[in-house]
Amino acid sequence: MILKKFKFLKGFFTNSFGILFSRILGFIRDLITANVLGAGVYSDIFFIAFKLPNLFRRLFGEGAFTQAFLPGFVAAKKKSLFSASVLLRFLVFIVFLTLIVNIFAPFFTKLIAFGFDKNTIDMAVPYVKINFWYLVFIFLVTLFASLLQYKSHFATTAFSTALLNISMIISLILAKDKSKEISVLYLSYGVVVGGILQAFVHILALKYTGMLRVIVGGFKGLKNGKKADTKGFYKNFFHGVVGSSTAQVGAFIDTWFASFLAFGSISYLYYANRIFQLPLALFAIALSTALFPKISKQIKAGNDKLALDLLSKSFHFLFGLLLFSTIGGVMLSKEIIYILFQRGEFTSLDTLNSAKVLNMYMIGLLPFGLAKIFSLWLYAKMKQNIAAKITIQTLIINLISCAILIKPFGVSGLALASSIGGSYLFYRNIKEFGFGNFLAIINLKKITLIIAICLIEILILWLFKEILYAYI
Repeated sequence: MILKKFKFLKGFFTNSFGILFSRILGFIRDLITANVLGAGVYSDIFFIAFKLPNLFRRLFGEGAFTQAFLPGFVAAKKKSLFSASVLLRFLVFIVFLTLIVNIFAPFFTKLIAFGFDKNTIDMAVPYVKINFWYLVFIFLVTLFASLLQYKSHFATTAFSTALLNISMIISLILAKDKSKEISVLYLSYGVVVGGILQAFVHILALKYTGMLRVIVGGFKGLKNGKKADTKGFYKNFFHGVVGSSTAQVGAFIDTWFASFLAFGSISYLYYANRIFQLPLALFAIALSTALFPKISKQIKAGNDKLALDLLSKSFHFLFGLLLFSTIGGVMLSKEIIYILFQRGEFTSLDTLNSAKVLNMYMIGLLPFGLAKIFSLWLYAKMKQNIAAKITIQTLIINLISCAILIKPFGVSGLALASSIGGSYLFYRNIKEFGFGNFLAIINLKKITLIIAICLIEILILWLFKEILYAYI
């Protein structure tokens, strides 16, 4: 009975363990990167070069594509034709976009880091060109992952990011004792190799689940002149791109403003955001990824009550996890940065600056994470256009907040602006979901228990810090 009650969490735990494994490797990668590059011009250049394809990865892998593709695939009568048609058109577009970015790399680099001078832009351009090819392979991964989600197969996608991290770690090891310039070059090629490996393991998973036949059959149908019914998909996808882009575009806005600050500011944002992203990915993204197919199917079948029940269980579970993480992240921000990154080229001053940024990011963890699951209701109801409007409003608030806070608070103000935007995003998602519906799914006993546990957590962490510093 208990197992049946929490059956909805099966996909969450698969995603969460996979993400945890990948993130542990990711932190090892960042630890080595911080040791080799520190927080200066070369680390800033690499993070800029990696940010552009990574933005698209997050938009596709954690947002727009899956949220538009999966309901369309579920509803499609000829699923083979639908999947093959979408794959072909998007692949052509992505390759074309990659070629355009490579041809006009100085322009796109300047667009990302407007505050960089010409010399720094010229230094970054070769790495931007290499890193962007990662996007071609990660798009394939995203579509393949959506097909695997339909079959309730989450493990391959959850664990595959580890391959990217392993590839980058190996590239850093191979670059040992070489100049920072060569290290960034090796890292860039490591990114592309990681993308190739991720695509390869997804193809194997498609063959294992029988979904590879679906794509192959679709291509045969297209070759014979059959047409796929993709009506509404591209419109929903466009709205979904905007609707799911808040955190990603917000991080881009942060980077753009940080490029006007001293060298190292972009790196502080990167390292702090990596820690912020861990609980967000481990809990909010993992849960929403597992929940979305279930909610979509229930709403399509007209079972709104069951969909709301799933959302209620998910809300309390996620509320507790994110609140615990927020408290831990704020109270131990300096210690976390110190343990993970302070060595080699990464100094104690870098630790203090990164910890301040992390505190500001952690304020937005709870609203950003909860907004993830409530946005699922809009996407499952095919209301991507409303989600897009909410996101545009959120990004405007984020932009204005950055402009206001950068002068008095510096790089920390940019992270705070992101959290302000996340709070507004949560409020607007709840408003669209319905305040009445939101209050109806709240269980006061569960909320009280979670807050009581949080108070105990605060006490334990406070005592831990007092004992720790008493012996230092």
